[in-house]
Amino acid sequence: MKEVTLNINLLILIIVTIAIIVSFIMLAYRTFIRRIIKEKNVQHEAEVLHQKKLVLENIKAQEEERKRIAVMIHDDIGNRLNILSLWLNNLDTQGDEVIKDNISSQMSSLIDAARSISHSLYPVNLESVGLVLYVEELIANLSHKINISLKVMPGYKKKDIFVEVQLYRIIQEFTTNVIKHSDATDLWIYIKDYPQNMAVVISDNGQGFEYEEVKKGMGIKNIESRIKSMNAIHKWKKTFLNKGSRLIIKIPKQHEFPNQNSTD
Repeated sequence: MKEVTLNINLLILIIVTIAIIVSFIMLAYRTFIRRIIKEKNVQHEAEVLHQKKLVLENIKAQEEERKRIAVMIHDDIGNRLNILSLWLNNLDTQGDEVIKDNISSQMSSLIDAARSISHSLYPVNLESVGLVLYVEELIANLSHKINISLKVMPGYKKKDIFVEVQLYRIIQEFTTNVIKHSDATDLWIYIKDYPQNMAVVISDNGQGFEYEEVKKGMGIKNIESRIKSMNAIHKWKKTFLNKGSRLIIKIPKQHEFPNQNSTD
């Protein structure tokens, strides 16, 4: 009986030892897997951050080049055309009023074209007048094509020039796409500052679109790349009764790559 009891105790000890060893191996394996997953997550986050920085650097380089060309057109070519126009008005044509009127008309068209090209390349005066006034100018210029309402909630403060340029570009691109493709009659822009972020909502009453069908288009890509460059989050939605489209953007106050969350 003693020998049987001893054997049973020995068997129990062996089983317990094996169980402890297996548990240790499982714990070590689980720790190893967790470490691998953590390292992969860190590597993925680093890659995402690197891609965001590349997008930011690319857009900044594009904006700098656009700004250089726009300033050259605005300050050099535009000024020269204005001077030529003044000289032309001071010429004594002695009866050649028709020729003078034709040249004046062409000169005015050239000045307007130079100004339009300059503004499309880079919003030259945005830094001095700010986003709100510049968007109001855009609205005035497009008033013969579509009704645009801008609502800026009280407390809005001027943002970093890079952010304001990107927002202006997004509004400009969205508006252009709506005019070209949606048959909309009205467009609304809503801007509000919150303690942690800034919200911008742009919507229209046009035909709307299916995101999956148009997401590879240049218009959508341009808008989303600019949103990404601000490390903002966004969401495309259909408006009431699936009529029209809506873009919701949330831009963190510190836009230099904070942690991102999802839009509600």
